Amino acid sequence: MIASKEQRTAKALGRLGAENAFQVLARAREIEATGKRVVHMEIGEPDFDTPEHIKRAATEALNAGHTHYSPSAGVMELRECIADFVSRFRGLTPAYTPANVTIGPGLKPIVWNLLSALLDPGDEFMYFDPAYPAYASAASYLEAKVVAIPLQEARNWRMDLDELERRASDNTKVLLINSPHNPTGGVLTRGDLERIAEIAIRHDILVIADEIYSRNFYLDSPYLSIATLPGMRERTVILDGFSKAYAMTGWRLGYAVGPEKIINATTLFNNNTFSCVTTFVQMAGIAALTGPEEPVHEMNEMFRRRRDKIVAGLNEIPGFSCKMPEGAFYAFANVQQITHDDRKLATYLLENAGVALTGGAAFGKAGEGYLRFSYAASLEDIDYALAQIKAALPSFKA
Repeated sequence: MIASKEQRTAKALGRLGAENAFQVLARAREIEATGKRVVHMEIGEPDFDTPEHIKRAATEALNAGHTHYSPSAGVMELRECIADFVSRFRGLTPAYTPANVTIGPGLKPIVWNLLSALLDPGDEFMYFDPAYPAYASAASYLEAKVVAIPLQEARNWRMDLDELERRASDNTKVLLINSPHNPTGGVLTRGDLERIAEIAIRHDILVIADEIYSRNFYLDSPYLSIATLPGMRERTVILDGFSKAYAMTGWRLGYAVGPEKIINATTLFNNNTFSCVTTFVQMAGIAALTGPEEPVHEMNEMFRRRRDKIVAGLNEIPGFSCKMPEGAFYAFANVQQITHDDRKLATYLLENAGVALTGGAAFGKAGEGYLRFSYAASLEDIDYALAQIKAALPSFKA
């Protein structure tokens, strides 16, 4: 108990959001501890093990003494690998250099430090709705003016570009886009990106492109980054990391690539917050980027099979409808025929069906009446979860 009559926590805490998926995970673990089976579809975490060559590189680095501080931007060898990989994968020439790269313990601290380096109180920050909760949480904490542009289910969860056109102005400082998208799996088309680029150039807006799911991509065409479009490289910061493509969520390794001045400012916040990233983890990152690609392709092909199964199954459940995701590993099911209280339904399915998932409202107002299913679960678990939902749903009281 705090030995004071006054509240000692900061009022600014009221501007912080929480990531509901971790709260659901905690409750799911409690249920599992009683001996009951729970299928985990609440958390954005690949269920595969980290590839062997990456784990081996980490242990070798640990044994070789890579246990000390590194520069706050990351070790030079990893920054060189990231600059080379990002340039090759996205087809960017001339290639980025290590001066364009800063590294963090996961992507979330990079989001926070980047926005801290960019946003003053009152600055206008635009992003998608629904969206990964950390974006709005960080911008709100920094007292920016947060403007949410809705995604449209009818456009397979792509941005309402007419709304963006109406609301963007010379007062807009930062626009954050995420493709492939969490929580919907939507992917922006070339036409979408070209129009976003035109608006950004016209109003001198910096674009942050969260491309963490760029390797979890199911279309036949190559992945397209907005940074490749004319006039956009100099006004785009790319966010990416190792968690999703290489099944390295617990390793905590992410990065930003962009204009040197912005990267230096972000690194200054790195220096003042986490100091540096664990050095032997950075060595593992080098192995991930320079090692065999087969594990990445194999994991992605399995995600494709799981996607097809869960979307087909969800669309067979009365009251559910679900668009086919084009990227990431989430299915975002419309349950508005059953209820608009998605959190209540998600809680009911966890407690009564043993299926842990996340209500759409946790990702923003535009997510109300939807459920997010992470299909980072085995095909057998998906079959079991679908059967459990079908059995439990008739007893749900909206």
